[in-house]
Amino acid sequence: MSRLSRRTVVPAVLVLAVAAGFVLYLFQPWKAFTDTTVDEALPASSAPTAAGGPRMQGDAGAEGEAPVKDTGPEDLTRGSFVSHEHDTSGTARTLRLAGGGQVLRLEDLMTSAGPDVRVYLSTRDADTVEAGLGEGAVELGKLKGNLGNQNYTVPAATDLSTFRSAVIWCKRFSVSFGAADLAPVRS
Repeated sequence: MSRLSRRTVVPAVLVLAVAAGFVLYLFQPWKAFTDTTVDEALPASSAPTAAGGPRMQGDAGAEGEAPVKDTGPEDLTRGSFVSHEHDTSGTARTLRLAGGGQVLRLEDLMTSAGPDVRVYLSTRDADTVEAGLGEGAVELGKLKGNLGNQNYTVPAATDLSTFRSAVIWCKRFSVSFGAADLAPVRS
């Protein structure tokens, strides 16, 4: 009987070990106990240049030219995160840089770490995106950290006016950690 038990027990232990390894890989539970803080600066604007080289703010050019003014990034939209599957807070902003580029900036972000967490722009609002990203969502990249301030480049030629929310999304499990409605900023 003991020989029969070994033949049964050893394969069962191996199957359990493989299953446990797969579950650990899939859920990565240690991430629930670790935080990654990112503190990126607000994206810098590129200073306008003239034929003679760089011009500084307030410099007057040739006679009759007005001084060059470096306006910095322009706020386009802004919204506060709401929690979905995980407690999430902070602010999402879209910015147009002086050179024409666009950036999604997450400020004072606080959310959970997790496996395969990404940042998206969605055509759905923050409440609706909990059920799915919707058609036309644009992935901006992996979440750099679950805490802090971070910038994500928006692909060129992306029309930001078609997007209604910024989303922290776990791609592996297709769930939203949280989302922020992107309301236009009035100048």
